[in-house]
Amino acid sequence: MPSGTAPPVFPLGNGTYDGAIPQKNPSGMRILFLTHAFNSLTQRLFCELSERGHEVSIEFDIADSVAEEAVALFQPHLIVAPFLKRAIPETIWKNHVCLVVHPGIVGDRGPSALDWAIQEGGEYWGVTVLQAEAEMDAGPVWASAGFPLRPAKKASIYRNEVTEAAVGAVLEAVERFAAGGFVPRHPGPEARGRLRPVMQQTARHIDWQRDGSATVLAKLNAADGFPGVADELFGEACRLFDAWPEAALRGSPGELLARRETGICRATSDGAVWIGHVKREGDIKLPATLAFPAAQNLPEAPLEGWWKSKAPTWQDIAYEEAGEVGFLSFEFYNGAMGTAQCRRLTEAFRWAAGRPTQVIVLLGGEDFWSNGIHLNLIETADEFGSTPADESWANINAIDDLAEAVLNCETHLTVAALQGNAGAGGAFLARAADLVWARDGVMLNPHYKNMGNLYGSEFWTYLLPPRVGEEGARAIMRHRLPMTAPEAVKLGFYDACLPGPSAAFRVDVARRAAELAAAPDLPARLAAKAAKRRADEAAKPLAAWRAEELAEMRRNFYGFDPSYHVARYHFVSKSPHSWTPRHLAKHRDLGWEVPVA
Repeated sequence: MPSGTAPPVFPLGNGTYDGAIPQKNPSGMRILFLTHAFNSLTQRLFCELSERGHEVSIEFDIADSVAEEAVALFQPHLIVAPFLKRAIPETIWKNHVCLVVHPGIVGDRGPSALDWAIQEGGEYWGVTVLQAEAEMDAGPVWASAGFPLRPAKKASIYRNEVTEAAVGAVLEAVERFAAGGFVPRHPGPEARGRLRPVMQQTARHIDWQRDGSATVLAKLNAADGFPGVADELFGEACRLFDAWPEAALRGSPGELLARRETGICRATSDGAVWIGHVKREGDIKLPATLAFPAAQNLPEAPLEGWWKSKAPTWQDIAYEEAGEVGFLSFEFYNGAMGTAQCRRLTEAFRWAAGRPTQVIVLLGGEDFWSNGIHLNLIETADEFGSTPADESWANINAIDDLAEAVLNCETHLTVAALQGNAGAGGAFLARAADLVWARDGVMLNPHYKNMGNLYGSEFWTYLLPPRVGEEGARAIMRHRLPMTAPEAVKLGFYDACLPGPSAAFRVDVARRAAELAAAPDLPARLAAKAAKRRADEAAKPLAAWRAEELAEMRRNFYGFDPSYHVARYHFVSKSPHSWTPRHLAKHRDLGWEVPVA
C-alpha cells in the first residue's frame, strides 16, 4: 500500500471496520484463529491474546467451506493464522483482515523458510506477520521480530525463538489493528528475504562418504520434526530425526558404529553423529534401536554412570553437581517417557538421592520437561511382543514408580525446574516435587481427557486438590485448554514463574537451589516434609491413592470403551482433522451468539 493511502474499510459481519475496536465489544476483539493444528505456538498465542481480554475462537483448516462457515458464525473483528499449510480462501481474505504468521524474515517467502535458514547456517532469522493476499507470504507487513539463529533442531528453534518472536510480533500487530491508523506496507527492495522453493529431499540428501559432521547435523536439524531426511538403515528406507554430535567414536564414513539405549551412532567423513529416532516407510516415528531390531547386533557404547559426559555425545539422562545441589536432566524426544525410560530415570533419581547433597533439581529437557507416557511405543507394542493395553499399563506403572520415588524422598528438597513444555502426566509428575519452578514462556497442558477421556494417574488426586482446592482441581481436569506458567502459579498449581530464555532460567534455578541448600532452616524444612508425608500416609497411604487412579486407568486401557485407543491411534498417526473440538471452537457452541451492541 503506497505511503499516505488511507487504510481500507473491511466488511465485518453486520458492520464495517474503520481502524478502531467496535464499541459493541469494548473489552476486546473477537479474534478467529485459522490454523492447521493447535500446536505450541497457537496455544501460546491463544493464551496471550485471551489474557489481554480478547475473545479467541479456533477453527482447524479443514476445507474452505468450513473456514467460511466459522467466519460467518463468529463474525470476527480479526483473523489470525498462526500455523497454516495452505492459503486462506479468497472469499475470506478479501473481506477480512487476515494476519499470517510466517517463520521468516521480512521479504522471505515459501513454506521451507526455517529449513533453508538452518541448513545454510544462517546467523540471524525472524518472524513476519503479514496480511493475506492472493500470493502466499507476499502481503503487506504488520509487524516483524528477529533473533540470532543458533545451531539447533528446527523443532527446538520453533518452540523457543520462533515462538517468542511470533508472540511479540503478533501482539504488536493486534495492537496496531485495534488502535487504527497503521498502514501495513509491502516489503521494499531493502528486505533481505527472498522467495524460496519447497525444500525437497534432494537438497536434504546426506552423502555419508563426503559430508562432515557439521553438514550432516545441519541437514538433520533442518528436517527435524518434519519431514526428516530420507535415507536407508539396515537395508531399509526410512526418515532420520533427532541428531546429536559425537566427539569420540570414529569409523569408515557411513558405517554404523554403535548403539546406546535407543540411539544409533553413524560415522561421517570427519567424525560421527547419533541418530535418535527414525520413521520407516508406512510406520510412525520410533526410537532408532527399536525400529530396527538389527541394531542390537551393533556394539554397545555405554556411558560410565549417570554423570554428564564432558565431551559432546548422545545422553538422554545426565547428572551434574554444583556444591550441595544435584541436577538431573532427562532429554527425552518430544517429552515422551517410555516404560524403560521411566525405570532408568527412577534408578537415576534414587542414585542422586544417595549423593551427599541437599537439593535435587529435576531439569527435564530443554524443549520438554515431560509429556507423560510414550504413545508411539504403546501404539506399536504388538511389534515388540506386547499389546497396546499391556504396554499402557506397564508405562503408567513405571511413571507412577518415579512419582512415588520423588514423593518419598526425605533426604533432599526436590525441585522440578521446567525449562520446557509439560503436558498430561508430565505436568502432574512435576508436582510430585517439593517445589515447581517453570520458565515464563513454557506451555502446560495439565489434563488427560483429550486422549480419549483418560482418567490420569501420577498421584494427581493426592497432589492437586490441596494446591488448588477441590473445585479448582475439577476445573483444571475438565478445562482441556493450555495454561501458561504465570497462570499455573496464580492458581497455586506451581510455585514460581522465572523469566528469561533457557540459559538464563538455568542460571536462576542454580542460584535459587544453592540458596535453598545453604539456608539455615533446611533441616527444619526436611523434618517438616518428612512429618507431613508420615501424617498423610497414616491418613491414606500413597498405595491407596495409586490404586484408585489405576483402577480408572485400567478401564481406559482394558475396558469396553475404546476411546483412548482410538484417540491414541489418530494422535500418533497424525490423522488429518475432520472437525475442530468444541472446547476450541467457541463459535460452534449451540449457545453461541454474536454479542449485540
